[in-house]
Amino acid sequence: MNAQNGNQNAACTTAPSLIHNMISLGGVILAACSFFAVICLFAIDTFRGFRNQYLGILTYIVAPGFLITGMLLIALGAIRERHRRRKLKPGEVPAFPRLDLNVPRQRRTLIAIALVTFVLLLFTALGSYRTYQYTESVQFCGTACHSVMKPEYTAYQQSPHANVACVQCHIGPGASWYVKSKLSGAYQVYATLMDKYPHPISAPIANLRPVRLTCEECHWPRKFFGAAEKVWHHYLPDQTNTDWTIRMLLKIGGGDPAFGPVGGIHWHMAVANKVEYIATDEQLQDIPWVRLTDSYGNVTVYQSKDKPLQPAQIADATVHVIDCVDCHNRPTHIYHSPVDSVDLALSTGRISTNLPSIKQQAVHALVGKYRSTDEALRGISRALTTYYQSNSPALTRTNAALVAQAVSEVQTIYTHNFFPGMKVSWRVYPDNIGHLDSDGCFRCHDGQHFSPSGKPISHDCRACHDIIAQGTGKALSTISPQGLPFKHPADIGGMWQDYKCSFCHDGGLVD
Repeated sequence: MNAQNGNQNAACTTAPSLIHNMISLGGVILAACSFFAVICLFAIDTFRGFRNQYLGILTYIVAPGFLITGMLLIALGAIRERHRRRKLKPGEVPAFPRLDLNVPRQRRTLIAIALVTFVLLLFTALGSYRTYQYTESVQFCGTACHSVMKPEYTAYQQSPHANVACVQCHIGPGASWYVKSKLSGAYQVYATLMDKYPHPISAPIANLRPVRLTCEECHWPRKFFGAAEKVWHHYLPDQTNTDWTIRMLLKIGGGDPAFGPVGGIHWHMAVANKVEYIATDEQLQDIPWVRLTDSYGNVTVYQSKDKPLQPAQIADATVHVIDCVDCHNRPTHIYHSPVDSVDLALSTGRISTNLPSIKQQAVHALVGKYRSTDEALRGISRALTTYYQSNSPALTRTNAALVAQAVSEVQTIYTHNFFPGMKVSWRVYPDNIGHLDSDGCFRCHDGQHFSPSGKPISHDCRACHDIIAQGTGKALSTISPQGLPFKHPADIGGMWQDYKCSFCHDGGLVD
């Protein structure tokens, strides 16, 4: 027996290692090179302040993937080699490896494996934490899939929530949400590589986290807000870019009687009242059916006079409970219309009002049909420069800087709000705040939704806001606390009362 054990020990000391095969050796080379690459990339990424998204992808996703592949190849080659030896010498190679620390070679191998395992586990822990941080970062969400997410990332950077990380709204806390997001992300990587994603990206997102878990972490829904002043500077599409200003008190109000009178815009919040609706389109813009349950439990159903739903349609439809994002549907990824963008640039002096007809010409340049951003930037420059060279040659000679500044600002507006590659513009994602360029409030408050008793949903403008001053020049020097009737800047009489604002306005029409 002692002799047999001695022979086995001798065999253990002389038999070549199981990794002495082409598969395992290839795995050793791949793992060693990948490990070295991970260390170097991690050091570079650290010294650069984790600013480059592509370096992050290489460091925390690609290189570790090759390292794991190499280690799996080592194990696969060793298993195959052991299986091969057992076939060649049945009975001589035991079913399982023997571990004898009295054999120097096995002892040294075990110590080496323990050291390598410790180092790998240490770097795996550091790398895993950094990988988690990186894949949860705004930089990763917005720039990893550059062509797909460029519109959303650009709009996000210009939004009121630019300091709120993407994951705070799109991904919940905890391991389950992390795993869910990465599984979803795996398909998104496939869709990006195979060009299977929609152009533009669909909205609203059906599986977005509930408002009570996102918005309400910062915005308190029970707070009473009262009224807030809002000033709009509009510029008419005439030769002098006439400033038409509207000063308005928005009756934000609240929905909880414990904090103030129930009323105003925030009366809709599901605090004291419950408002439900059925939409017949994916973007939730066509709303023919509304149900109100008031604080006393009374239920009233309103139906569109023009498109009432049948009982079978109501039974099959999804009933939505109205919440913040039904009105604030573009809280972050906001695409501003050409009219609004140019008005803002004129009011802040980024475009000079001394340029004749600049409001009209800037909007015309923005809404032109362009196949790419580069083509659009050239087209905007050519359109504005040619117009002023032809119509205001003296101004072009004496004050060319104003034209150049206007061209630059209009180009900036385009790059922030138009993305031809993804077919994205303000028209694709209507904004439900207000009712000027899209139906917004008028999806329900159009005077055409009636209860069975004939009672309409309120169409009274003053239920939500009071105009305290409007017009231009001296008309703005007097404020009316009681509110003024709306006066349309164009001479169209009372025709505006018979149509929704969006019937004429869509954010790009100025003539």
